[in-house]
Amino acid sequence: MRRSLTSAVFSQRRRDTVILAAAILLLLVGLSFVWVASLELPTLSAVRERKVSESTKIYDRTGKTLLYDVNQNVKRTVIPFEEISRHIKNATIAIEDREFYEHRGVKPRSMLRALLKNTSTLQFSQGGSTITQQVVKNSLLSGEKKVTRKIKEIVLALKLERTLSKDEILSLYLNEIPYGGSIYGAEEASQTFFGKSAAEVDLAEAAYLAALPKAPTFYSPYGVHRDKLEERKNLVLDLMQQYSFISEEEYRAARKEQVFFQPKKSSSIKAPHFIFFVLDYLERRYGENLLQNGGLRVKTTLDYNIQEKAEDIARRNALANKEKFNAENAAFVVIDPKTGDIFSMVGSRDYFDNEIDGNFNIATAYRQPGSTFKPFVYSTAFLKGYTPETVLFDLPTQFAAECAPDNFDSENNCYAPSNYDNRNRGPITLRESLAQSINITSVKTLYLAGVRDSIALARQMGISTLEDPNRYGLTLVLGGGEVSLLDLTSAYSVFANGGVRNPYRSVLEVTDKDGVILEQSELRPSGVLSPEIASTISDILSDNVARAPAFGETSYLYIPSRQVAVKTGTTNDYRDAWIIGYTPSIAIGAWAGNNDNSPMEKKVAGFIVAPMWRELMDQILPLLPNEAFPTPSREDSFELKPVLRGRWEGGTSHLIDTVSGKFATRYTPKETTKELLSGGVYSILYWVDKDNPRGVQPARPENDSQFRLWEYGVQKWVADNNKFQPVEITLPQGLDDVHTPENAPKVSISIPSDTFSSSDQIVARVSAAGRYPLRKAEYFVNGAFVGESSVSPFSFTLNPADLDFLGENNTLRVVVTDSVYNRGEAEKTFHLIPSETLPNI
Repeated sequence: MRRSLTSAVFSQRRRDTVILAAAILLLLVGLSFVWVASLELPTLSAVRERKVSESTKIYDRTGKTLLYDVNQNVKRTVIPFEEISRHIKNATIAIEDREFYEHRGVKPRSMLRALLKNTSTLQFSQGGSTITQQVVKNSLLSGEKKVTRKIKEIVLALKLERTLSKDEILSLYLNEIPYGGSIYGAEEASQTFFGKSAAEVDLAEAAYLAALPKAPTFYSPYGVHRDKLEERKNLVLDLMQQYSFISEEEYRAARKEQVFFQPKKSSSIKAPHFIFFVLDYLERRYGENLLQNGGLRVKTTLDYNIQEKAEDIARRNALANKEKFNAENAAFVVIDPKTGDIFSMVGSRDYFDNEIDGNFNIATAYRQPGSTFKPFVYSTAFLKGYTPETVLFDLPTQFAAECAPDNFDSENNCYAPSNYDNRNRGPITLRESLAQSINITSVKTLYLAGVRDSIALARQMGISTLEDPNRYGLTLVLGGGEVSLLDLTSAYSVFANGGVRNPYRSVLEVTDKDGVILEQSELRPSGVLSPEIASTISDILSDNVARAPAFGETSYLYIPSRQVAVKTGTTNDYRDAWIIGYTPSIAIGAWAGNNDNSPMEKKVAGFIVAPMWRELMDQILPLLPNEAFPTPSREDSFELKPVLRGRWEGGTSHLIDTVSGKFATRYTPKETTKELLSGGVYSILYWVDKDNPRGVQPARPENDSQFRLWEYGVQKWVADNNKFQPVEITLPQGLDDVHTPENAPKVSISIPSDTFSSSDQIVARVSAAGRYPLRKAEYFVNGAFVGESSVSPFSFTLNPADLDFLGENNTLRVVVTDSVYNRGEAEKTFHLIPSETLPNI
């Protein structure tokens, strides 16, 4: 009885809860209808008049030169529904709204799915819109993403479905939809892209058209995402086959068809490759709708003066190279290393030249860089402790561990690269190897530096590709990976900027239609390479003496009036010619070749691409300050292993004093120190652990997998050159007894006072005596050399007014050298005060 009573009470409560919930639901529905009724809705009479968009305008870095008006000269040709190809209609329905002819304007399930995705952000960025809703949205409503706009869209879509037929709605859609920039409607898109009417468009062309409206800028056939456009076109065809719009035979034929796009017309766009690069960034940042209709004002980094020069030079030189070297295309990137600003981007000799697929942007395409990758490898080696004076042997070398050291056949997985001139130079320093772009020693340098570490440094400096180090081997240093001209020029900017990276940027400021700043670019510098190594690379790449044996003393790479660092690169198959050159103020990268990847004449980059790079550099440099790279310090200590300081004749060092004929001591001056080497001639792997070159000599160098391969060539070279055979050396007995503290000159210095004014002359008198005749006295103030005298007794007159580095307290130091280079020194401190504060005497 009690159980029945409890059950009845529970049932009553459940009924009450259901009734209450239903009442609340009815109330909410009623309120919703009242709210919807109160909304200010546009009239359907406006649906045939497309809403006026506020066009985005893109300017150069001055904000004055208009480069592109996104919606300038809007083009739209309205045609009857019957004159639109059935392929366009079917392709559009397949990708946009396959249930178009079945629903009544909205699809609740799709809207619910989009709503669930939007609830976490309240951004309402997910669509779920039918074609009918898109007609309403494009014709009547603003682009704001609010709940009220979505409800208006739904209500108007339901009304539109009761007012117009499905074919009329689809006709409106296909005549209104944006296909990119100023192109609206299927007819205008067909004429612009394919040079034919919408009625004549075939299946493959229709699939391309249907792929565009989702993101016209991103998928533009004139933009930088042609591969993504191809993927989406194939998706359209897949869906058309899936929904039985086309047969299997039609599907296969359309997938295979090669569609040619008409060249983009040139009337209203400047720097087109750069503009589409910027548009792609803006579309990703702000969305297609705001970009197309939001009235943005974009100030870019482009220097239009430089851009015009670069376009002209690229066009003229590409046409000349076509006749001389079978290289019909060219590209430029110009970057400010101190900011990362892209001053110029030229992606082909002519964006509008359909003959060479000119709208394709080579500046952002991935190609093999040839020897221009080498500086990253040498930088990594210097980081590990190798020096520019480190000696490697430029000799025929087999690098594949599974091959015999004398097998120089490129087949059977063996790897034995040759130099660009098929010559071998024997022992060569890393400085000479990089400056002259010697391949064999560069591969050895990569082995010493490490593939993984070299890739890691290159990525830190701005090379965005080469993601998986396991894919690459020793061919990497000769251009075995793929990079873009933009990335490469940006990465070289790190060398130009003393090791500090400023990521490249294309946009300085974006404001909305009301002048509100949406984006203002800020510098994001980061130190990715030590200043010492950056200056070392710049010093090597600007060393005309070091590169002269390969390029000559008056090549295009040498600019007498400026210090310019430069590196060229040519791929082994002569498909790409590169050159990157820079000063502290500018970095210019240039490429020459063919878009279809066909080979050029077998000439190195110095002949093909260097002239156009030099021409642009000559025009830009007068606009910039004359800046020099910092001078790197040079390690010149006998504590370094001989092989790390330019000595290869042996690895065991014996230091002899040439005056006494005995072993040198720590007092022996460098001028009288002679080094004798013993131990024999070997490759560097005999003397150093590749991962710790300054550590102890390897006990078993043969354990290194490359040792026997490198050693084979070295020992053969030694045997073929008798003068380099090891010789017996006679070592002296005893230690240097000429250069001792006791034999050093005894020096004292006197000055009239310890306080002077800036207008005084300071006369310093030196008293010095020693066992050997005195040679000279050198004078230093606060560590800076200020003069010398060579006649004893020594004296020196100092004029404070001539020295801008003096302070209140200063130190005068004199160093006296005798005839055998013993040295003695003395110091004196003096004070300097303004003349008006001195007491009257």
